[in-house]
Amino acid sequence: MAVQDIMPTWVGATAKQIARGVRRGDVSATQVVADHLEHIARADAELAAFRAVRAGEAITEAEKVDEQEDLANLPLAGVPVAVKENTAVAGLPTWNGSAAVRTPVAEADHEVVRRLRGAGAVILGVTRMPELGLWGLTDDETAITRNPWDTGRTPGGSSGGAAAAVAAGLVPIAHGNDGLGSIRIPAACCGLVGLKPGRGVVPCQLGAEDWFGLTEHGMLSTTVADAAVGFQVLAGRQQEKLVPPSRLRVGVSLRSPVRGVAPDASNRDAVAAAGRLLAAAGHDTVPADPVYPTALGLQGIATWFAAAAADVRAAGVAPRHLQRRSRRHVALGEWAQRRGYVREADRAAWRDRSIGFFTDHSVDLLLTPALAGPPPEATAWSSRSWLANMKANIRYAPYAAPWNIAGLPSIVVPVGRRPDGLPVAAQLIGPPGSELLLLGVAGQFEMQAPWTRHAPGYPRVGTGSPATA
Repeated sequence: MAVQDIMPTWVGATAKQIARGVRRGDVSATQVVADHLEHIARADAELAAFRAVRAGEAITEAEKVDEQEDLANLPLAGVPVAVKENTAVAGLPTWNGSAAVRTPVAEADHEVVRRLRGAGAVILGVTRMPELGLWGLTDDETAITRNPWDTGRTPGGSSGGAAAAVAAGLVPIAHGNDGLGSIRIPAACCGLVGLKPGRGVVPCQLGAEDWFGLTEHGMLSTTVADAAVGFQVLAGRQQEKLVPPSRLRVGVSLRSPVRGVAPDASNRDAVAAAGRLLAAAGHDTVPADPVYPTALGLQGIATWFAAAAADVRAAGVAPRHLQRRSRRHVALGEWAQRRGYVREADRAAWRDRSIGFFTDHSVDLLLTPALAGPPPEATAWSSRSWLANMKANIRYAPYAAPWNIAGLPSIVVPVGRRPDGLPVAAQLIGPPGSELLLLGVAGQFEMQAPWTRHAPGYPRVGTGSPATA
């Protein structure tokens, strides 16, 4: 057995454990970062979670964290973090999912990256996503990103690289963003906690028009406590402990937003399991189906198309340089805007209706499936037709998008396993301002039914973190 196989490592520790260890002097940020860089070098060749790794720069930044005299106020002191590749990191290009839409080296960090660094985090690199963030399937002509739970499956998208990195322990937490489910879908695929904050809670400043207000930044993590720390850092809030919520009334719905697409048995069982956890925590559950108008799906799809077209125009990229699935998407976006199908009034009406759902049904939260089916295969989706990509995305992941259009906070939490061993999750949605409430309920799930934090076989180093020994 090699020496490195028996030495303790901080790979596999949570963000909170790492930050506490660095603040107390149990470990240096430099050692933590070195441990994770070694793990990335071993494991990521198979997973292709990272687009670029900042090895030397990350060590230098970790050394600067170690040199700070006062670490007490750094909630992410020395914590290795990955950033999604459509969000500017100073000194790196912003790839946006492919070489065709890559922008030049950024001179300054995006605001959310600045906040992560300000909290003591060390940016290890940027994670892969599909071109323009359009798909729940992460690959391009250079690599196929794979799910650590089953490398024959996609980790989802568009924050697929981020989810794969966290599920394999390459980093304890990772930044992502969510325009129509791009945090929650990969979180569900990879057995993670994924919170999409409500509109305006975290600065967006992404793409041409923030996808017409649909997109939000958030974090993917293996624990609710890490999700809460990450959220509060991104939102620029003082850290506060989660309080287990007292008796809530939670609506439960299996109804699909997409006609003809229904949850499979595993996802129905996931909602039932989540309902039992709610009851065990002292909450009441009642049937409560949102009414998803047919027009909502058409408006959402038209906005999805138009967001791609707006991003391509802003980037000054000729559509012929895009992947063929993206070319079709952009062309349909231009058509949808010319025809007047992308209207803020429609989105505002759905937001009002969604907020009204909670008062109309006298419920505090809504519980739905996270996905309708298992993650699709990990393959070269970027070379397949637009129609094949559309069918795959809509069939397996229809439940997230309505809450982006409404601008409401929502969270995905693991609640079990499918028969094939893949994780399965449930989604909770709340009214505006309910992020900490959602996290509090998710924490009750975790206390009652702890999940496996990393995919089987990961992290592939040593014997586990000294923080958890």
